[in-house]
Amino acid sequence: MRSRFVAITVLTVLIASTASAQGTPPQVRRLTVDEAVRAALENNLGVQVARIDPQIEDLSIVQARGAWSPTFTTTLQTSSLDTPSNSFLSGAQGPKTSDDRVNTNVGVAQVLPWGGTYSVGWDSTRSKTTNIFSNFSPQLRSSLSLNFQQPLLRGFSIDASRQGLLVSQKNREIADVTLRQSVTTTTRAVRNAYWDLAYAIASLAVQRQSLALAQESLRNTRARVEIGTTPPIDIVEAESEEATRAEAVIVAEAQIETAQDALRSLIYDPSAADFWTIRIEPVDMPPFQPVPVDVDAAVRNALGLRTDLDQTRKTLEATDVNIRFFRNQTLPDVTASFDYGLTGLGGTQFVRGAGFPGPIVGQSQRSFGSVLQDLFANDFPNWTAAINVSYPLGISQQEANLARARLQYSQAQTQLRNQQLQVTTQVREAGRQAQTNQKRVDTTRVSRQLAERRLDAEERKFAAGTSTTFFVFQAQRDLAQARNNELRAILDYNRSMVDFETVQEVPLR
Repeated sequence: MRSRFVAITVLTVLIASTASAQGTPPQVRRLTVDEAVRAALENNLGVQVARIDPQIEDLSIVQARGAWSPTFTTTLQTSSLDTPSNSFLSGAQGPKTSDDRVNTNVGVAQVLPWGGTYSVGWDSTRSKTTNIFSNFSPQLRSSLSLNFQQPLLRGFSIDASRQGLLVSQKNREIADVTLRQSVTTTTRAVRNAYWDLAYAIASLAVQRQSLALAQESLRNTRARVEIGTTPPIDIVEAESEEATRAEAVIVAEAQIETAQDALRSLIYDPSAADFWTIRIEPVDMPPFQPVPVDVDAAVRNALGLRTDLDQTRKTLEATDVNIRFFRNQTLPDVTASFDYGLTGLGGTQFVRGAGFPGPIVGQSQRSFGSVLQDLFANDFPNWTAAINVSYPLGISQQEANLARARLQYSQAQTQLRNQQLQVTTQVREAGRQAQTNQKRVDTTRVSRQLAERRLDAEERKFAAGTSTTFFVFQAQRDLAQARNNELRAILDYNRSMVDFETVQEVPLR
């Protein structure tokens, strides 16, 4: 608690000195480590980039599903054709035959999710001609057509559209894994940067304490020189020691600024106006709370949760989709098709007398409603059913694609086993590092306590005249080093525990 109070006090003094130098008081934000993590997940640019990937893959899925969207078509066409007469059978009543036509067409076509395709079309035509052989002028004609095709082997269980959709879905899952990896990696970086800043603040407090001891020794030395109990040369040694420790304070202050920038860049939006001026004050200091490290349980957890393993597994699943597709493509192309059509005819029908082509002696009218009645009454149907078979001779492109996909699948399986070995090694190393750092904290704590006792003993001996300033300064330096070693060990322990938790989910970079 005392070290934490000293560290916070030192930080306050540092902020105040910086503010007076700049002329404007900086904004100070006191953050816990969890608050820093939440701010990073909201503002960190890397996380924001990773959040866009799933949205991109969602659009890829929508694009893949678009292969089964129905297509609507319509056409309105008018034409006129004048044909010169070149035979008495051309039907021309003069030097040419004139034909005028207006045609409308409406249709719908769609690829079905099981590989089949259908199209429905309705045509309506109004034509007028001067050909004497025509029995209708104007003529109304309408037809309805239905076409359906279904592959029976190749393209039945899977085709290019279904392959694309399944692969897009796997890519969407990989994007989710990548986002989770980015969040976990950023969380680790923020926690480590937070503890680095807290360590830098505590280290500055240690250096200031060491400087204070050197300044006190300098005052004592000057007092002893004045009364003649110490030679004047000792003042030079004391002043040199004070200058050395003042330099250490300056370096520690610079380390705080570096740690501030590192944490700031992780948790705040760089577009904010106060991004570079805001000061972060850690509320939490690096704790030392020994936690049992179960390496075997961590390995089992990592083998089930690691993002790199998940990505490889989903790549295997995507490759398996490709194998299914290419295997299907090696089958014969057997396609069943069925066409069905209806026709209706109407307009102004001529009634002819005897002879060829016979004079027009009257006419009758068949309205467009009669034409539609012909269609719906199925008066003039026509249909065609067929089965088409094709199969390449020799080695096909599909067989080569299948062989390549199988090799890629085997390669990915080997890569997965290699990654599992690496994951196990990384987790074991992280657990071993955490255990080592935990022991380091205990030993450095003992070293610091002994250094404090040694300094106290040297100061008493110096006061009694049985020691020199050299040994006092050496004991002070040793104490400062021991305190820094304890702080570093606590920081390393916290970092190793963060790494031990992180390595079970994502690879450490």
